[in-house]
Amino acid sequence: MYGMIHRGIRNMVQDKLGEDAWFALEKKIGIGPTELLTGMVYDDTLTLEIVSEAAARLNLTVDECLFEFGRYWIDYASRGSLSSAMELTGHDLASFISNLDRLHLSVGMAMPGSRLPNFNLALSEPGFLKVEYHSQRTGLENFVSGLLYGLIERFGLIGDVSIADSTAGKVVFEIRYKDGHA
Repeated sequence: MYGMIHRGIRNMVQDKLGEDAWFALEKKIGIGPTELLTGMVYDDTLTLEIVSEAAARLNLTVDECLFEFGRYWIDYASRGSLSSAMELTGHDLASFISNLDRLHLSVGMAMPGSRLPNFNLALSEPGFLKVEYHSQRTGLENFVSGLLYGLIERFGLIGDVSIADSTAGKVVFEIRYKDGHA
């Protein structure tokens, strides 16, 4: 995974539990600032170790932590160094998802060696989207589900995300939503 992901997890832990909780996490698993370099690519086992320890401190399962981190990531990225990229990716849920691969392409150019997922908006109807998620990594469905919920919230919508199909390397998500201001 990527240092920017580690930084996001750090911020989530600090926001929910305070700085001391993060420093205790760092000490327990033996990491420090060198594991938080934004543009660096790190072994996935390190990221999963950080997520597992964050989950324990937040009193969540790893899957619950991945989901909550996905939701958190959307707001975190919107406030940080990715804010302008987030603004340019899309001004509504469907266009944002349609442009995720472009966003990932720009991130990938800055981070050689990255293994970024692909998203395909397979179906777009009023109040309903079908999204295909392709990744070399397994076990991140809850993170992606959290990301999709975070995007629903970003665009002022109310909705639900479910997994319609899952095969090796591909997960199909269905999103049902409506305007949150109605």
